[in-house]
Amino acid sequence: MTKKIAKPEKDMSFLDHVEELRWHLVRSSAAIFFFGIIAFLMKDFIFNKVIFAPKDPNFITYRVFCRASRFFGTDGLCIDELPFTFQSLEMGEQFSVHIWISITIGFIIAFPFIIWEFWKFISPGLYEKERKGAVAFIIISSFLFFVGVLFGYYVITPLSVNFLGSYSVSDLVERNIQIGSYISLLKSSVLASGLIFELPIIMYFLTKMGLITPDFLRQYRKHALVVVLILSAVITPPDIVSQVIVAVPILVLYEVSIFISKVVLKNERKKAIKNA
Repeated sequence: MTKKIAKPEKDMSFLDHVEELRWHLVRSSAAIFFFGIIAFLMKDFIFNKVIFAPKDPNFITYRVFCRASRFFGTDGLCIDELPFTFQSLEMGEQFSVHIWISITIGFIIAFPFIIWEFWKFISPGLYEKERKGAVAFIIISSFLFFVGVLFGYYVITPLSVNFLGSYSVSDLVERNIQIGSYISLLKSSVLASGLIFELPIIMYFLTKMGLITPDFLRQYRKHALVVVLILSAVITPPDIVSQVIVAVPILVLYEVSIFISKVVLKNERKKAIKNA
């Protein structure tokens, strides 16, 4: 009978585990800091070509929506301008925004390395076969995260900027948006989407831990739908079209999670029968 673990691991106390975790966190933070510095030095490109791009009516998302609108014989989704300007009201606001954007970009770029450090921390408790899946785990996790980030940047952010930036309660109110407010919206949209797209990975580990089953996910599918709609309403403008656009991929991820949970549970049962 083959051993579950590739090689014996020495017993570690709680403090040893804490020390091990600390070094994983230190290396992850160093990676974020390294890429953050690079982003900090690329200020003009990062802000003019990336951060403020959704403010431009010629942004690719607006052009795609406009073409789709004209395909159905209307210009309802076409925009000529976004009627607001940015302003900075505090002395250190722009520098603070620059720092936090650099850290955020550093985290996004360093995500594969962070996942690798996470895998190294949990790998001593995994089966030998599962350890060999490190590369696949890192690739899939990173792919899902980056797809989520792109979805947040190219879909959620433009929808939010267009709706909230154009909304007005009265013509007497000038639309001067504080730069920190805009950056906060962009960061939350991008990072929330990236983490939400990790749902299949989260379900994989919860199934491995025996906390959920495919039957459980199917049973609470309707409840999940309600949660998804609420979540979509929170991270998008309060209009039906935006909420549907955001809700559909999340529901697809939920269905994928059910399939993954089913496969994991099936493999776990096979291992249990083989080792019995």
